Amino acid sequence: MNNNDFGKKLKDLRTENGLTQRELGEKLGYCNQTVSFWESGRREPDLDALVAVAKFFDVSVDYLLGLKEF
Repeated sequence: MNNNDFGKKLKDLRTENGLTQRELGEKLGYCNQTVSFWESGRREPDLDALVAVAKFFDVSVDYLLGLKEF
Protein backbone atom coordinates (compact mmCIF):
# COMPACT_ATOMS: atom_id res chain seq x y z
CA MET A 1 0.00 0.00 0.00
CA ASN A 2 2.48 2.61 -1.02
CA ASN A 3 0.20 5.09 -2.81
CA ASN A 4 -2.12 5.70 0.18
CA ASP A 5 -5.34 4.69 -1.55
CA PHE A 6 -6.46 3.38 1.83
CA GLY A 7 -5.95 6.73 3.55
CA LYS A 8 -7.85 8.62 0.88
CA LYS A 9 -10.74 6.15 0.87
CA LEU A 10 -10.87 6.11 4.67
CA LYS A 11 -11.04 9.89 4.90
CA ASP A 12 -13.74 10.05 2.21
CA LEU A 13 -15.84 7.39 3.94
CA ARG A 14 -15.36 8.99 7.35
CA THR A 15 -16.36 12.47 6.21
CA GLU A 16 -19.28 11.18 4.10
CA ASN A 17 -20.60 9.57 7.27
CA GLY A 18 -20.13 12.73 9.32
CA LEU A 19 -17.55 11.26 11.68
CA THR A 20 -14.51 12.88 13.21
CA GLN A 21 -11.28 10.95 13.49
CA ARG A 22 -11.94 10.62 17.23
CA GLU A 23 -15.45 9.25 16.71
CA LEU A 24 -14.30 6.72 14.13
CA GLY A 25 -11.41 5.65 16.32
CA GLU A 26 -13.73 5.11 19.27
CA LYS A 27 -16.13 3.03 17.17
CA LEU A 28 -13.27 0.86 15.88
CA GLY A 29 -11.31 0.67 19.14
CA TYR A 30 -8.38 2.85 18.04
CA CYS A 31 -7.26 6.30 19.09
CA ASN A 32 -7.83 9.31 16.84
CA GLN A 33 -4.09 9.61 16.23
CA THR A 34 -4.07 6.15 14.67
CA VAL A 35 -6.89 7.15 12.32
CA SER A 36 -4.97 10.32 11.48
CA PHE A 37 -1.81 8.33 10.70
CA TRP A 38 -3.78 5.97 8.44
CA GLU A 39 -5.38 8.84 6.55
CA SER A 40 -2.08 10.64 6.05
CA GLY A 41 -0.23 7.49 5.00
CA ARG A 42 2.22 7.72 7.89
CA ARG A 43 1.14 4.26 9.03
CA GLU A 44 -0.70 1.37 7.48
CA PRO A 45 -3.42 -0.64 9.23
CA ASP A 46 -2.81 -4.25 10.12
CA LEU A 47 -5.08 -6.90 8.64
CA ASP A 48 -7.49 -6.89 11.59
CA ALA A 49 -7.90 -3.11 11.38
CA LEU A 50 -8.38 -3.24 7.62
CA VAL A 51 -11.16 -5.81 7.99
CA ALA A 52 -12.77 -3.82 10.82
CA VAL A 53 -12.85 -0.67 8.68
CA ALA A 54 -14.31 -2.59 5.72
CA LYS A 55 -17.05 -4.11 7.88
CA PHE A 56 -17.84 -0.81 9.59
CA PHE A 57 -18.35 1.03 6.31
CA ASP A 58 -19.81 -2.03 4.51
CA VAL A 59 -17.23 -1.96 1.73
CA SER A 60 -14.74 -4.53 0.50
CA VAL A 61 -11.10 -4.62 1.49
CA ASP A 62 -10.33 -4.50 -2.24
CA TYR A 63 -12.16 -1.17 -2.43
CA LEU A 64 -10.23 0.23 0.54
CA LEU A 65 -6.95 -0.78 -1.07
CA GLY A 66 -7.89 0.77 -4.41
CA LEU A 67 -7.96 -2.58 -6.20
CA LYS A 68 -11.60 -2.35 -7.19
CA GLU A 69 -14.27 0.31 -7.43
CA PHE A 70 -17.23 0.41 -5.09
